[in-house]
Amino acid sequence: MAVHTKHPVAVPPSAPIREKTGHILLRGWCIFVIAAAIAGTSWLMALGTVGSGVVAFGSGIVSIVLWIVLRPEVQWRRLPWFGVLYVVWAVTSLIWTAYPSATTLTLLLLLTTTVQAMFVGSVLTWRELVRAIASALKWILALSLLLELWVSLFWHGPMLPEFVRPDPGTKYDPIVYWVRDNLFDGGRLQGVFGNANPLAYAALLGMVVFAIRFASRAPRRSLLVAWFALAAFLFVRAGSATAWLAAVAVVVVLTTALLMRTTRRAGERTRYYVAYAVVGIGGLTALWLLRERIFSALGRSSDLTGREGIWEVVAQKAAERPVIGWGFSTPWVPSDPFFEGWITDHGETVMQAHNMWLDVYFQLGIIGLVLVALTFLAYVWRSWFFAVDRPRWDLVADRPYSAVTLLPTLVAAILLVQGLAESAPLLGWGWFFVIMLAFKIKQAPLLGRGPSEQRLVGEQGEIARMAR
Repeated sequence: MAVHTKHPVAVPPSAPIREKTGHILLRGWCIFVIAAAIAGTSWLMALGTVGSGVVAFGSGIVSIVLWIVLRPEVQWRRLPWFGVLYVVWAVTSLIWTAYPSATTLTLLLLLTTTVQAMFVGSVLTWRELVRAIASALKWILALSLLLELWVSLFWHGPMLPEFVRPDPGTKYDPIVYWVRDNLFDGGRLQGVFGNANPLAYAALLGMVVFAIRFASRAPRRSLLVAWFALAAFLFVRAGSATAWLAAVAVVVVLTTALLMRTTRRAGERTRYYVAYAVVGIGGLTALWLLRERIFSALGRSSDLTGREGIWEVVAQKAAERPVIGWGFSTPWVPSDPFFEGWITDHGETVMQAHNMWLDVYFQLGIIGLVLVALTFLAYVWRSWFFAVDRPRWDLVADRPYSAVTLLPTLVAAILLVQGLAESAPLLGWGWFFVIMLAFKIKQAPLLGRGPSEQRLVGEQGEIARMAR
């Protein structure tokens, strides 16, 4: 039985601080937006082109309306300007694009993703943001496992997009299946994505986020261990060679960041930077020299499953318009006459250059390549020091580090490695996270400091005053 003293010095008990219903609903919407970005091709597999378009553009309109109604405080001078300039240059390519319809369609997707990313970053605090990302990943990973289970236990065989059963007696290339029914035969899993590589990267991102939540002493830590185990299982079963390399990069970056946090005097970080550079350059050199053995061990060919041939064709086409490119289209629209049948893989039209740098060079020329390089350079630079610098805004110099600040730099490690063999960092959750986290770092460079961070503090103070 609770006992409270009547001594006049004692502070009377008060109810726990509770969030307003409106903000709970807002956070739920942000979870959906993040999950929709991570899902990527899942909408196309489940709903087709029209359905996925309705989800993408419809959710964008809802977020814009919410942004106008809520009017969260934003420091407009502190936007991720290189990313904004890249978007502006992509829009400008409408003037000279060789495929106007494809450019218009994919520009709408780029603009929607960019606005959604900044909206989420403006209405959630850092801790709420990590929590929302974790919730979104739980939905995606759980649905992936449940879909694989359902196909194996009830569907009994591979499944085509939009829940279509293959025609009996017709031979299909495995690349066209949404789910291949590999859960119990040891094959690669594809989850809701229809492709094993996106599942592997989502699982890797899940392991990073769940580990950060665990280190932050979030509630129900035992469940976080279970979610981490599920993400690890799906990561292994997806069997993506480049995702394994990204995982190695995450470990290297994480180790270096944690070592940086142990320094106490100026100049101590120099030796870690030198060691980091040696490991990075040595690792890349070894990867190139031993690529045949490494990729053979991972079950892949040394040319990354035919990617070198794609790179050669795209590079030759890009050289015809090296300054301004052929026009924005991320992804490539396979039904457009320019792309249809241009580069094929297993009889299907390829939808990307499988290298984000080459893809930008092909679409937007050297100017676009410089802008996207500056976008990622600025993001990597800010996220790195966001992770390794001790939080300080006054004379107090010994505030503890937070595990939350590690998220942006670890996401950068994943995307930079993925960008070597995929164009995914330019669309979907890749571009979404770059803009969202870059925007958030510039708006709130210190955990708990900044417009969106102070919003929560203000609400808690108001509730506490009302309780008194």
